[in-house]
Amino acid sequence: MLPGYNEARYEVRNAVLQAIRDLAEANNRALEAIETGDIRALKEAGTQILDIVERTERIDNNIVLIFAKYTPEAKDLRELVSYLKMTSSINRIRANISNYITNMETIVATADTEMLALIRDSLSINRCTVNAFDQALEMLQCFDDNDKLLDLSARIEVEYTKTDDIYSLLEKKMMEKIGSSSTAAEEYFNLLKYIRKNLKIIDRLECISGRIIFARIGGKL
Repeated sequence: MLPGYNEARYEVRNAVLQAIRDLAEANNRALEAIETGDIRALKEAGTQILDIVERTERIDNNIVLIFAKYTPEAKDLRELVSYLKMTSSINRIRANISNYITNMETIVATADTEMLALIRDSLSINRCTVNAFDQALEMLQCFDDNDKLLDLSARIEVEYTKTDDIYSLLEKKMMEKIGSSSTAAEEYFNLLKYIRKNLKIIDRLECISGRIIFARIGGKL
């Protein structure tokens, strides 16, 4: 392989890692702000991910340049193609985090006691997402350890399953609230919609996990 190839490949991996790390930080800050009811902190939680789309475009362009300059072998080609697929998931995660933050600013500021209790219950989903982010980041940092990658991927799947269970319970509670208070029906439906943003985030993290496995071990993309 030509000199400079591995450096270029590692730069791409590090750029992907940093983008996901910044998304994880925004997600953590949003959780902490909602836990404390700090609307100002919630508003500021996503500031470091405003340029994610531009950053993923640079990642994609750098990968194309690597293809043109170095003609990677099959194993390395698989890794780079996986990063191309990951940038799409990264952008979707950014959009979901940003939408969640914007919508929760309003609902947390105006929620009554019952609504705040449901919001607190919903944060169990956020915590699962935090765990999944940590595991995805660890996967990119222990890329050469197949057993560790498979273990971390399985743990992300567990977190994803937990969020489905938590959401089902929340949905049931909110349907009961809607049935007893028609005037608040729209607010409860909106809250459910915002909570689903976190389900979409962890779904994208599971996709990233699968692409890391493909990059290192192979299989289906």
